[in-house]
Amino acid sequence: MSPELKLGFALAGNFGAPLKYDNDWAGRYYVQSTTMLGLSLLPSIAFKVNDKLSLGSSLNAMYGMYTNQVAINNPAPIFGDGKLKLDDRTWGWGANLGLLYEIDEGTRIGLTWNSQVDLDFEGPAKFSKLSPGVATALNNAGLLNSTIKVGIKVPQQVMASVFTQLDPRWALLGSVGWQQWSKFGAIHIGIDDTSNPVSLTTDIPFKDTWHVATGAQYRLSDPWLLNFGVAYDSGFQPDGSTVSPLMPLNTAWRFGAGGQQQLSKTTVWGVAAEYIYGGTLKTDLQGTAPVALGGRGNLIGSYDNTGTLVMSVYGNWKF
Repeated sequence: MSPELKLGFALAGNFGAPLKYDNDWAGRYYVQSTTMLGLSLLPSIAFKVNDKLSLGSSLNAMYGMYTNQVAINNPAPIFGDGKLKLDDRTWGWGANLGLLYEIDEGTRIGLTWNSQVDLDFEGPAKFSKLSPGVATALNNAGLLNSTIKVGIKVPQQVMASVFTQLDPRWALLGSVGWQQWSKFGAIHIGIDDTSNPVSLTTDIPFKDTWHVATGAQYRLSDPWLLNFGVAYDSGFQPDGSTVSPLMPLNTAWRFGAGGQQQLSKTTVWGVAAEYIYGGTLKTDLQGTAPVALGGRGNLIGSYDNTGTLVMSVYGNWKF
């Protein structure tokens, strides 16, 4: 809008991924499939206070998508498994604030804050293929035609960063951050004991996390810039390496690399790849009743050498 004032808009995937297990896996009474996704619309404004200091802010309009399906234990084998499903979409609102300070021509520091976003999912409990005995027990408990509420709080985050240009080709970067995962509030849906059903939801306690990263940039030529780095995120699930099958991840090492090309003064595009290594994770859930009597049973096992590969292509156009 002027040399000091800029407006912008971004569309970004904020968090989440789909997860699906085989229908007959041992933990189907805890989770069969789930999807939690957050898509953010970010209208933004930035103001250059002086040659050293710039400030920015944006509205975070987040569209949340949530689906969760779990098997229900019909103790009589003739009926097979029943199902419970929740599916909802909702909007949440938040804000982002940023500060950028240039210490000298080649060094700058940044500070950002992302507010918490509340996503309040709600929908009818969609049961199917229940045995008559389980349907009666659920109806007597007032759960058969009930509404399931799942409140997810996307954690607030604070991040500090530094950039320094060593020479015309090399630059070093680093960051440290904190996320308030203790407020996330993810919930298991399901029935712990179909012979005595008392609830359709169970809370999962999480803890706050720390993030640290370092990286470098290399100017390959005038249009091409290479990026690479490594990061560490502390675990958000409370029992060390023991995790919920709803979210089989915890402590993570991230290794990233990418490149971007300056097509013109106003247009840039790039590609990036990231490998996230989570190590071996254990799960140890204890049910209140065995499977033969209508319970979920105990789920004990491990996810060995977990890893995720993320690929992305991006673009930026100034006008």
